[in-house]
Parts: sequence; structure tokens; C-alpha cells
Amino acid sequence: MMRDDERRGMWFAIGCYVTWGIFPLYFRLLAPVPAIDILANRVIWSVVLLVILLTVRRDWGWLRPALHTPRTVLLYASAGIILAANWYTYIWGVNAGFVVETSLGYFINPLVSVLLGVIFLRERLRGGQWAAIATAAAGVIFLTVSYGQLPWLALILAFTFGFYGLLKKQGALRSMQGLTLETGTILLPAMALLFFREAAGADSLVSYGWGKTLLLLSTSVVTIVPLLWFASAARLIPLSMLGILQYIAPTLQLLVGLFIFHEPFSTTRLLGFAIIWLALLIYSIEGIHHQREMRLGVPAPAQR
Repeated sequence: MMRDDERRGMWFAIGCYVTWGIFPLYFRLLAPVPAIDILANRVIWSVVLLVILLTVRRDWGWLRPALHTPRTVLLYASAGIILAANWYTYIWGVNAGFVVETSLGYFINPLVSVLLGVIFLRERLRGGQWAAIATAAAGVIFLTVSYGQLPWLALILAFTFGFYGLLKKQGALRSMQGLTLETGTILLPAMALLFFREAAGADSLVSYGWGKTLLLLSTSVVTIVPLLWFASAARLIPLSMLGILQYIAPTLQLLVGLFIFHEPFSTTRLLGFAIIWLALLIYSIEGIHHQREMRLGVPAPAQR
């Protein structure tokens, strides 16, 4: 029987993953605006909203100690740069007509995160996890051979978000605090970018018309609110449930790409996706089985 807090956490998770899943519909509405301008506005207005939220909550005591700790500043500045690269790649991919490939990136991402944990944190993987990673690699190789090139857009998204998560794992700040610091470190470059682009003759925020202007301003809300829902869900429900629910987002992105934007999806691509879905199935089943053994107190097998 699910407890009330777990049920609430489940709905928070569903809310954030559904929002991320329909992001292509939102960003496609901004398609006439260059991806770099959308990115800069997303950074600027996200910082504005975060400052307002932290001020309302009177939660600024963490800032001075963080700014006086070079390691913290470097860590969150690096996270901000990687996050900006992820955001730009995703926005460009959606508006260039590659929604299906962006969904592939987020299908692969959980396995990339596991692999990065092995490489950088020296985490040990269980046999089922190695099997899942090997199967996913086979899927990527199949897609590469079939199309004659790497699915680079998907891999950039998977690895940038993977490295972003790896850096966040090292940080000590809470979710909203960390997001404020990391977006704050790229605020001035974002503002400078828009200033110089407008000086060079590019459209300004108001020149796009009130509809596009409101959409650009609302990038802050569609960025921050799902992240807050995710943070709440992570506190309230088991990691295994959160891991299963995370596939809602790329599944919805795939469906949007196929049935709303009518992107091509050949039998060959379907087979490549199917191999990666098999990898995720192995990963998910192995994780659920491991969690069940941990609850029952079954000793883990020896790792090599």
C-alpha cells in the first residue's frame, strides 16, 4: 500500500517527466528565434525567477560561504557551462527537426551516468548493469553502422547531462541553491551575448512580438518548476520508482516527434531503438531485483 507521501512524490515525478516530455512542443513554438537567443533568455530569466524564490524564502545564507570556496565556485561554474551546452543542443535539435534523436539521448542517459560513475567515482557495477551498458553500446554501434555516422546529437545530450549529474553529485548545495549558483555563473555571458547580437542587428526580445516575448519570459517557469517537482519527488519516493518513471520523458518526446512532427522513423532506426530499449529493460529489472534483495537483507555477490 503506497503511503500518502509516496503517492504525492509519484505525482511530482510524473509531473516533471511529462513536462520534460512535451518540451519539444514548447520550444517549437519559439522556432523562429535562434537557439542561441532562446538559450540566453532561458538563463537570464531562470536566474531572475530563482532570485525571487530565494528572496521570498529568505534563503541566502549559503551564498557567501559558497563564493569564498574556490572548489565550490569552480564545480558549479563547470556545471553551468555543461548545462548550457545541454540546453543549447536540445533546443537546436528540436527546432532543427531532430526530436526523435533527442529522445534517444535521454533514453541512453541513465546508462551513460552509470558508466561515468565507474570511470570517475570508481563505482562497481553488478553483472546486470554491465549487460545493460554492453547492450546499449551495441544499439549505438548498430545505428552508427546503419546510418554511416554516430548519432552525435543523442550522444552529446546523453553525455552532457551525464557529466552535469556527475558534477552535481559532488556539490554540497541544495537543488535550488546549486541551480542559482550554476546559472548565475553564466548569467553575464548570456547577457553579453544578447547585447552584442542586438548591436550586430539581430532581433531583440520585444521585436519578436508579444507572443514570442511571453514565451521567452516563461522559459524561467518551464525550467525551474519541473526541477522543483523533481527535487520533491527524489525526497519522497524510492530511487527505483524514480528510475522507472524517468522513461516517461523520452517516450513522450519520441511520440511527439513521430506523431505530431512526423519525423522519419525507418525500420532500421526502430531496430536500433529496440536494442537500446532492451538495454533499459535489463537495467530496470536488475535494479528492481537488487533493491528487493537489499530490503530483504540478501548479501550482495562478490564484486570483481
